[in-house]
Amino acid sequence: MKDRSSFVANMRKRKKFNRDKMKKGIYVLPNLFTTGCLFAGFYSIIASMHGRYTYAAAAILIAMVMDGLDGRMARLTNTTSKFGAEYDSLADIVAFGVAPAILAFVWALSPYGKWGWMTCFLFVTCGALRLARFNVQINIIDKGVFNGLPIPAAALVVASTVILVQHLGLEGQYNHISILFVVFFLSLLMVSSIKFYSFKDVNYFVRRPFMSFVLIVLILIIVIAEPQITIFTFAVGYALSGPVWFLIRVARRKGTPALKEEPKDIDQIAKP
Repeated sequence: MKDRSSFVANMRKRKKFNRDKMKKGIYVLPNLFTTGCLFAGFYSIIASMHGRYTYAAAAILIAMVMDGLDGRMARLTNTTSKFGAEYDSLADIVAFGVAPAILAFVWALSPYGKWGWMTCFLFVTCGALRLARFNVQINIIDKGVFNGLPIPAAALVVASTVILVQHLGLEGQYNHISILFVVFFLSLLMVSSIKFYSFKDVNYFVRRPFMSFVLIVLILIIVIAEPQITIFTFAVGYALSGPVWFLIRVARRKGTPALKEEPKDIDQIAKP
């Protein structure tokens, strides 16, 4: 009887504790930005289905801006939470996994039948695996690098390619097999162990040389003057930076001459 009463008392305490946790609710501001990211990704899917490829690609870019703001806003306002992190990952798989995959399929890969949609499905799967691995390794991997190509960067390559091709006057669908290999290559990069620079160690609130500010202004002018070309160049350059960095390190490792074995005794030194 005593055990039963203690069990009931413990259950009541747990229920009260859970109710208290539920009353805390969620932080509104950072999750609004995450919802904006999710909305932009969903709109991109709708635009792709209606053949508005430029709008679909632009929506993915807007989703990237929202995705960057939600985490920074949460850190600035000290409103980070486990709920926000999980919600962010779910929004990312829609905005940067499903949306660019559907855009690539409708825009370029639908004529290739099952190879087209299976390649797009591989993109979504690798993006989901990349997000899951990131959440597990968040306190293990060095913050200065990403382990594998981030899913927003892969989505940016797809979106910027669509924007550039449309800007060059090739409107409508672009049925070219090169897009198939690009999507496949991006999928493998996301689940690879190749390191990419994360830009997380860049501090914008410290003093910099005067010319660095001038350089930033020049970059902004170029982006504003030719945004289609600049965004595409940055996206492709970042996606290739990891493999290039990896190959350079391998070449340096192989180019380092091995240390010769020292002779064991004086007789070996005397031998010609």
